Amino acid sequence: MGSTKLFVTLCVLPLLASSFCSAQLSANFYASSCPNLQTIVRNAMTTAVNGQPRLGASILRLFFHDCFVNGCDGSILLDDTATFTGEKNANPNRNSARGYEVIDTIKTRVEAACNATVSCADILALSARDGVVLLGGPSWTVPLGRRDARTASQSAANNQIPSPASSLATLISMFSAKGLSASDMTALSGGHSIGFARCTTFRNRIYNDTNINAAFATTRRAGCPASGGDARLAPLDNTQTRFDNNYYTNLVAQRGLLHSDQELFNGGSQDALVRTYSTNGATFARDFAAAMVRMGNISPLTGTNGEIRRNCRAVN
Repeated sequence: MGSTKLFVTLCVLPLLASSFCSAQLSANFYASSCPNLQTIVRNAMTTAVNGQPRLGASILRLFFHDCFVNGCDGSILLDDTATFTGEKNANPNRNSARGYEVIDTIKTRVEAACNATVSCADILALSARDGVVLLGGPSWTVPLGRRDARTASQSAANNQIPSPASSLATLISMFSAKGLSASDMTALSGGHSIGFARCTTFRNRIYNDTNINAAFATTRRAGCPASGGDARLAPLDNTQTRFDNNYYTNLVAQRGLLHSDQELFNGGSQDALVRTYSTNGATFARDFAAAMVRMGNISPLTGTNGEIRRNCRAVN
């Protein structure tokens, strides 16, 4: 009750930044306007992930990259045009962001059931959750009511999404800038329990880092030459189609694929939490789910801000 009173009190202050006051999403937002929404999303994600398990990771990454650029507003889904520069060709997304067609399919089905009602931003948030669940990970209630951006920012995508070469200090700082704690960052990094990375993102680690298991480095070098082969893939952990806590077990063994992964366990502030997650999958699952909700609350467009896009690739 106290927190509710606090929110109401703050939100009548006229000069308060609107982002806090507009950020109140609701799990029941579409209960009457699109009651079958979650079933439509889950069914489409089930088909997609059964056909290609990697898509669960791909769509989780799309959601992360969406939320870190001007909030969770579906901006990453917008295509470039002759007069519009989106985020798809920003460095963190070009040649690696994928799963757009799955979102298109879901949007088409949702529009058929309840047209001009559900945002692409909310579809992406639900799809990310379902991809994790379908690969054996935790579930969580997704707060809804986001609206879609009419703009995108390639420069923000280039500058605000953490690089795989990031140091621990940089990771903590970049997550803090989005209102997420160091422990949120460590839990969310467990999204690397699933999926693959391109050789170009981990080449420097396997050839030059010293805090790496020698046998692991040798294995990864076999599939990622010192030059060339940038697009060759390696799994982010050894159970890349099952969402579990092996990512953290690997970090303790110095078998993190990305430099930024191993930074979480390298004599720094997150070592203890990594050890906890490596031996307690339930604690990791709980913390990951809670951190996903917090990430999904980053600066949403609500009320009359933004729009409900009819086609996720283009503004109305």
